[in-house]
Formats: sequence, structure tokens, C-alpha cells
Amino acid sequence: MAEPDDTRLLAARHHEELGDAFFDVVEPARFPQHILRWRNDAWADRVGLGALSDEDWIAHFGRFEPLPGSLERPLALRYHGHQFRNYNPDLGDGRGFLFAQLRDPVDGRLLDLATKGSGETPWSRGADGRLTLKGGVREVLATGLLEARGVDTSKSFSLIETGENLYRGDEPSPTRSSVLVRLSHSHIRIGTFQRLAYLGDQANLRRLVDHCIRHYMPDAWAEDESARTLAFFERACANVARMGGQWTAAGFVHGVINTDNVTITGESFDYGPYRFLPVYDPKFVAAYFDPVGLYAFGRQPNALRWNLTRLAECLLPLTSPGRLEGVVKGFDLLFAEALTKATLDRLALDPLALEPGDPGADLDFASAIYGFMAASGVPFERFFFDWRGGPASERRAADSPVADLYAGAEFAPVRAGLLARTPTPSANPSHPYFQGEPCTLLIDEIEALWAPIAEADDWSAWHAKLREIAVAGEAMGTAIAGYRRPSR
Repeated sequence: MAEPDDTRLLAARHHEELGDAFFDVVEPARFPQHILRWRNDAWADRVGLGALSDEDWIAHFGRFEPLPGSLERPLALRYHGHQFRNYNPDLGDGRGFLFAQLRDPVDGRLLDLATKGSGETPWSRGADGRLTLKGGVREVLATGLLEARGVDTSKSFSLIETGENLYRGDEPSPTRSSVLVRLSHSHIRIGTFQRLAYLGDQANLRRLVDHCIRHYMPDAWAEDESARTLAFFERACANVARMGGQWTAAGFVHGVINTDNVTITGESFDYGPYRFLPVYDPKFVAAYFDPVGLYAFGRQPNALRWNLTRLAECLLPLTSPGRLEGVVKGFDLLFAEALTKATLDRLALDPLALEPGDPGADLDFASAIYGFMAASGVPFERFFFDWRGGPASERRAADSPVADLYAGAEFAPVRAGLLARTPTPSANPSHPYFQGEPCTLLIDEIEALWAPIAEADDWSAWHAKLREIAVAGEAMGTAIAGYRRPSR
């Protein structure tokens, strides 16, 4: 088998340093078939894996032959979690594992390659450990569009169809199977801490905090345990607030914001019943099994704050309860500031020049935008498409199909805010993308993309959508490289 491009591949295996109390060594499933449906060549090139042939790609990401210098055997990670606010001590990687770790050659970050649908583990709880092909198809779409819209998200790295028939209660069965590999900064969850707190294992709790600081937040290090624990928590809260603000600015509803689905690095991941909003609607719910709307669009910040409060409870033995509480109380402001930044980033506008530490005018501007969107019913992505670059797009917005919504008095404060700000270099209003229509991914579109795959194994519409998403990312300066359809 050909070796990866070792001039850029920086293999690592730091998770093993935590010790075997944090994971179980497992064996990947043996699949009857391997059909490569997606390889993320842009990110593969970046991390030194782009030169792999399709055959070698399948060997690593379908049969899970180890990457040189990284983990020798897959690790199913141990964690607990609150699921819809009910504590579950029987969680853990039930259909996935940590396959490899590596360093990003560009910024030095530690990265994980982890799986979904790779077989049974000690934490499968009687399930088959598999992933439906439709689930994999949906996740590739979600991560692609979120990355294009500026969200810190896991990257769908590989999708391989695996030739099994799966039975599921929530979709037509039998259905096709797949295994997904995702690239993420970390898979250390709030639930990872909860498990140790539940077990009363303070020694490993300390080890986990120090591991997270060392590999994900080195600027938080302090000799004093209480100080560095508090600094760790402050950064985790800021990371999660950033993710929540980006979700809101992207019009994204995660659907299942359980504590095992929130990482301390604040990187969005694990896409089950997600939705993108057609219009701004705080009550919009993504999951059919969330009848009370616990994780509705407008309640996502509350859900994230609640989860961080659970993390604070885990850290009580290591630092001051009062100071932890103070950080939690500051989450709403962190979120508001993160949402404001994400909104300005989506519009490619510089903030107003104010006194340091006084973001008031920008906060008010963001609030006015979402107030207008809620009142007017403007299509969510249409607004950001029409007004990217603010004054640079005023003429183009006047030709929009919804231009009448921008003519009323209720839009006046938003218009004033848009025109008062300077476009950033990434505004890119002359890009061909902005001469067409905004790239969306509503639920009916996803179903329409899946239908020809299910009925005739026709992937052309799916690849066309991925190309469209890549063009949007290029226009908005959020994608690291353009789309390349596999010749496979």
C-alpha cells in the first residue's frame, strides 16, 4: 500500500496519553463491500492525505488500516451525558471510534479522524453500530454548507457505501449502509467530564482538564490548579458561545444538543435531525422526537448554557464554585457578542469603530437584523445573500425578488446599519455566485437529492449540490479549496 504524503502528514496519538480509563480498544466492522462515494480532497490535501489512491483511501477509511505514526488500533471513547436533560450513564462511542490523530500543517492544531457507522463497540447497547447511507449523505451536505456559512464544524472527510441492508424504524427499510469519517479538532465532550464526576474519579478529572489545556488551550495553563481549571472553563464557554452564535447566523437548528454532542472546543458535529431555516423562526424544531421544542432554534443558546452549567458542576472539586457560577452568568453576553461577530462575518462588514470593550452599536445592529427577519418573513439566506458587503450590494439588493421588503419603514434601521459599515475584503460582491441565487439546503431539497440515489443510484444531483456549496464557500471566503468531484 502506498504511504501518505509524509512531507505534510503530521501523525499524532495524544489521546492515548489519557490512559485506558478513557477508552476501549475495538475492532472495526468487516464490510462486504466498499464503494467510495465521497472523499474530501480539499482537507485531505491540507493534512497530507490527498495523494492517496482510491484503493489506499478505502484501505484506511473503509477497512481502517492504521495511518503511519498514528493510533495502532481504534479507540471507542467513554463518556456519559444528559439526553434531553435525562442523565444516561450508559453512553459512549456505540457506532464509532477515534481512528487517528494528526496535526494541521497550516495552524498546528491537533485534529481527530473519527468514524460513524464503523461497527459495534462495548457501548452499542444492542444496536448494530451501523450508519445508513442516507444519514451519511445528509451529514456530508450539512458539514459542507455549514463550513460555507462560516460555522466551525467537523468536516465530512470520507463516505463509503458498505453493502449491507439495515433496518430502521424511522425510514423505509431495508436501507443501504455506509461508514463516515469526520475530521474534527476534538471529540472530548462535556459528557466526558460528566462520566468522571459520576464515578467520583477526581484524579482522572484533573488529568482530563490538564490534557485539554495542553492540547487545545495552551494559553490557559497556570501552575495553580484552581486558576487553570477556571481558565479552562472560561475558554470552553467562549468556544461554545461562538458555536451557538455561528449556528444562529447560519440559520441552523442542530436538533439534539445533548451534553454528549457538545465538545469543549466548540466545534459543531454529529448531524442527525438537523434543519436549516427557511425563514427566521425561534420556534422551529428539527427533531420529530422533540415535541416540546427543547432544542428549538430560539432555545439553542439556553440549551448550550444549561450544558455548560453541567460542565461547571463537574469542575466543582477543582476550583471556586463562585467563580464558576460567575462564568456561567456571563454566557448570555458571550453569546450575544459571538452572534454579533458571526452576523457581521456573514455580511462581510467591519464592526463600527467604538471604544475598546464597547460593542453596543454592533449588538443593537444584529438585534435589529433578526427583529426585521422575524417580522418580515424574508427568506433567511436571501437576506444575507442580498446584503453581503452592505453598501457594496445596495444596488443589487434593489433588484432582489424581495426588494419590496427592504423598502418599508421597518427596514430603515437595518439599512442605516448596513450602509454605515465598511465592507471587508471578503465581501467579494463581483463573484459570479452573487449574480445567481443563494445556496440553500432546506429539508425538501435534501429529500429531492436523496430520491434519485435511492431509486436509481443516480448521484448527479448530489454532486451538483456539493459543487454549488463549494462555489458559495469560495465566494464567501470560507472554503479552503474548491470542489472536485471524485472520478470514481
